[in-house]
Amino acid sequence: MALGASLQRRWYSDGRPPAWTLPLEALYRAIVKRRAHAFRSQPSRVVRLGVPVVVVGNITLGGTGKTPLIVALAHALRARGFVPGIVSRGYGGSERGPWLLTGNDDPVRVGDEPSLIRQSGFPVAIGRERPEAAQLLVDAGCTVVLADDGLQHHRLGRDVEICVIDGERRLGNGHLLPAGPLREPASRLGTVDFIVVNGGTRSADETGMTLQGGMAVNMADPSRVVPLADFAGRPAHAVAGIGNPTRFFDSLAAQGIGVHGHPFADHHAFTRDELTFSDGCPVLMTDKDAVKCSAFARDNWWRVPVTAVLPESFYDAVAARIRKAAS
Repeated sequence: MALGASLQRRWYSDGRPPAWTLPLEALYRAIVKRRAHAFRSQPSRVVRLGVPVVVVGNITLGGTGKTPLIVALAHALRARGFVPGIVSRGYGGSERGPWLLTGNDDPVRVGDEPSLIRQSGFPVAIGRERPEAAQLLVDAGCTVVLADDGLQHHRLGRDVEICVIDGERRLGNGHLLPAGPLREPASRLGTVDFIVVNGGTRSADETGMTLQGGMAVNMADPSRVVPLADFAGRPAHAVAGIGNPTRFFDSLAAQGIGVHGHPFADHHAFTRDELTFSDGCPVLMTDKDAVKCSAFARDNWWRVPVTAVLPESFYDAVAARIRKAAS
């Protein structure tokens, strides 16, 4: 087993972290603390835009469902009179930016998550320097900027912070990297405005989120849309290059599908040969992976879109915070 996979398994077990990770954790903790203090003590380093900024992120390494939440939040805010745009680092892409996506950009260049979000119809800007990329959205007429995965990027000033947690795995063993999955101490949760929990269990002060799907879209012929239940009772290859592939595999198995899981690293750049299996069974993948594979898709490849579902009261509360920040 690769070192990375072995470590991640330890993060979510009851065992102690490997001894060699503890000094590195202490060093990482000091760096995180020093960086946060630098921005608090020098407000001039923080770039404020002319519109409210909502950061959606997490404090753990790996997927928690941020991208579906970003899209759902953008739809909800547009319905409430805002003009939302999304800024992202463009992780996994080669473009350093700042760059305003056109809708025809190569995911290899701009990143898989920005490409997927852009398909939802909202303006998306990417860049290693997020304030400069976000300014492109303001210049394009956006009245609120949603920052994808930006809790740890203090240079971009923000008015609302939303932290997303995987309800199944929560915070793992509670240790910081590399001893555990935390990018920031658990105490960081006490400073954010909203905590959204994707599945699993949640406390009274957290907002529950579910990912709902149920349909599959053929990647070679998008006009072919079938219920996911059509694949029940037979084997299928499930491909996932996301932060938590097991969540995707389990969701398919819950539909009665005989899942042959193929996990890849997050943001993996797929090739056609990697997804070509000799048995002819259908290949199911997430939207995030499909956006990188559509150009060379085969007839038996299907993407499985999901939608984040949250209480309307959550969207109302976020909108109220935004209006207060804009006043």
